Amino acid sequence: MNLSFIRLGWRTLLRDLRAGELRLLVVAVTLAVAALTSVGFFADRLQGGLQRDALQLLGGDAVVASDNPTPAAFVERAKALGLQSVTTLGFPTMGRASDDKGGASKLVALKSVQPGYPLRGTLTVAVGPGAAEQTTRDIPARGEVWVDAPLLESLGLAMGDMLLLGDAQLRIARIIVIEPDRGAGFMSFAPRVMLNEADVPATGLVQPASRLTYRFAVAGPAPAVKDFSQWAADEAKKPEQHGLRVESLESGRPEMRQTLDRAQKFLSLVALLAALLSAVAVALAARGFAADHLDASAMLRVLGQSQRTIAGAYTTEFALIGLFASALGVAVGYLVHYVFVLLLAGLVESTLPAASLWPVAFGLGMGLTLLFAFGLPPVLQLAQVPPLRVIRRDVGGLKPASLAVLGVGVAGFAALLLAVSSDIKLGLIAVGGFAAAVALFAGLSWVAVKLLRRSVNEATAPRWLVLATRQISARPAYAVVQVSSLAVGLLALVLLVLLRTDLISSWRQATPPDAPNRFVINVMPEQADAFQQNLKDGGVKRYDWYPMIRGRLLAVNGKAVGPADYTDDRAKRLVDREFNLSTAVQQPPHNQVVAGKWTENEQGAISVEEGIAETLGLKMGDRLQFDIGGVQNEARITSLRKVDWGSMRANFFVMYPVEQLEGVAVTYLAAYRAPDKAGFDNALVRQFPNITNVDMGATITQVQRVLDQVIRAVEFLFAFTLAAGLVVLFAAVTATREERAREFAIMRAVGARASLLRQVQRAELMGVGLLAGFLASTVAVVVGWALARFVFDFTWTASPWVPLAGAVAGAVLALAAGWWGLRDVLRRPVVETLRRAAE
Repeated sequence: MNLSFIRLGWRTLLRDLRAGELRLLVVAVTLAVAALTSVGFFADRLQGGLQRDALQLLGGDAVVASDNPTPAAFVERAKALGLQSVTTLGFPTMGRASDDKGGASKLVALKSVQPGYPLRGTLTVAVGPGAAEQTTRDIPARGEVWVDAPLLESLGLAMGDMLLLGDAQLRIARIIVIEPDRGAGFMSFAPRVMLNEADVPATGLVQPASRLTYRFAVAGPAPAVKDFSQWAADEAKKPEQHGLRVESLESGRPEMRQTLDRAQKFLSLVALLAALLSAVAVALAARGFAADHLDASAMLRVLGQSQRTIAGAYTTEFALIGLFASALGVAVGYLVHYVFVLLLAGLVESTLPAASLWPVAFGLGMGLTLLFAFGLPPVLQLAQVPPLRVIRRDVGGLKPASLAVLGVGVAGFAALLLAVSSDIKLGLIAVGGFAAAVALFAGLSWVAVKLLRRSVNEATAPRWLVLATRQISARPAYAVVQVSSLAVGLLALVLLVLLRTDLISSWRQATPPDAPNRFVINVMPEQADAFQQNLKDGGVKRYDWYPMIRGRLLAVNGKAVGPADYTDDRAKRLVDREFNLSTAVQQPPHNQVVAGKWTENEQGAISVEEGIAETLGLKMGDRLQFDIGGVQNEARITSLRKVDWGSMRANFFVMYPVEQLEGVAVTYLAAYRAPDKAGFDNALVRQFPNITNVDMGATITQVQRVLDQVIRAVEFLFAFTLAAGLVVLFAAVTATREERAREFAIMRAVGARASLLRQVQRAELMGVGLLAGFLASTVAVVVGWALARFVFDFTWTASPWVPLAGAVAGAVLALAAGWWGLRDVLRRPVVETLRRAAE
């Protein structure tokens, strides 16, 4: 077997590296691989950490949660299988300081525990705020409570003081630092108070109507746990069981999981843009590389090298340079992912498990695919250069790449990008949007070139404009490639700007800094006027105020419904408990009607949140029957609403478009931003002792902090895509450098002044940049809207000035790239340029 092509490929690689002809290819591939693998390493380690910590997040190997004491059958089954078990009880209540300590009160998340808690994970406590942390297997002793540190400041208490819970007074003995199975949900943000289960009866807080959550956790050998989990899941589906559910990792920390998923989507999007831009840069750089090697390939043919040997040599060269650039990109990506871990400190653990080899293999495969799909097709044409080119420079030029070869490569590259996107919608919009954009740019630029020659009157137009027009129209194919490449690069840059400003701003606005931070429930009707007056006197100008009605769904379209009628676990839970209903004449301004119409004061009508309608299989026109405190009420669905549950506003599943429902008991809910006035909350609780005041300030601060961290990570990765965009701009502008040099040399030889040629070059670059910028900005608005609407679920409207600003930015960037890449074209001596053309 003749392996001479390997030696030839190695020699040409060394020669081209010394000449700097592979520099642009290496930079483009390295940027793409680094951007993709940095996200890949981060996601891989994050997933490993979530799997590692799953048992700690649950507090056991499996957990059965219920609204009533765990049925004895579940306890007996666990014992029969030899499993350890422990039960915790949690519910919200008001914690108070004694009158001699100020009498302040605050909503707390009370949790009673048994010996052996937690089965998985470790409880970390401290003897006081700021004291040294220590792990423990103990639980609070009788007569004691362990609390979150913020509760002490809120109530003005110190270690050793008594905390009043219902009818009991318990001494504060420890500060809770880490509670492994804290979980999520509305009440997880209230300060934790942990006590021994033996002290619960003394509080008098557990009443028949109390909203309690029992968690029965088990741990033991994997086969026994699997057996118990399957049995418990089957048992929970039986009609006689109500309010039972078997929990998994998804219910452990869903709010952090959701935030991390959205962050990963943002990072994946930016990495996709970098990879797409790098593909364009590789294609442009490879075509320039092939054009520069036409004469060398013809000489190799004259010296007797076969087409197979030449093709093998260039394939070997590209394979070696691809491996080098991909390995370099993987190394850079591995370092960069540590920056993500640092920027997201607190949101993810810094002690994540080591990454697997999958991101390394993916990075190497992506780099080689990128180079072979977009770089190799034009280079392989060098093997077909005829020996006659040595004496006739007009033969053996480059042709458009084979559609079959290019199609296979592009399809493979697109498949890899879809795989790395981690979200099919995100991948399709990014990859499909760019593919459609390239076709659109090519078509529109071709039309623009044709119209340009006709629109310029050579008899009256300035000489520099006439020459610039001739330059562009004389090479329509080059002009189309240049405009399309510039437009693709500018598309990514404009999309990055929109992401950095409008889209990320929309994400922030989901929980704006001025969002309500207090939710007050259980305001009685007779207290309504006085309560609202108190808010106004305290300086609260805006607040949500809605009746809150408890109702259980009995029937849909006259047919009784129950948990057995649904297979979805969430649907079972929804029909097995009471709904929070409300009334309002006007449509809530923060709710969007997506189907039907909200008609004020329409009797017998209801508006349903679209998510719960989908879960329960409800549609427009269905009649729902509710039992509201013994009163039967039937109404027809006349509209569906889109509700943003992360907006920190008052929201309801079901609303009646009327002022009030006759004959039903109601309480009121208020949501507002508390004034910066010391003692406002305590005074409100003293005047209205029956209310429950939920302080969401810490939650909003936490969410804003998380967003800031994620946005910093996204901005950091922007640097890769920005660099890739600039590489594309540079490659697109310099793609025709030698042709420009020859044409300008001929013009100078026949008497054209350098100042005129500079004007021609600037006009050409500015025209191409204006067109590319306008096209890119217009498409970026469409792609940005699609991403906001279908991937990130934002409401976003772009400014009408974006296309104009993009056109101006395109002209400026094209001029800057042209100045840098073409600065030696007019400085090169005419004789040297003509000699190069003749060689």
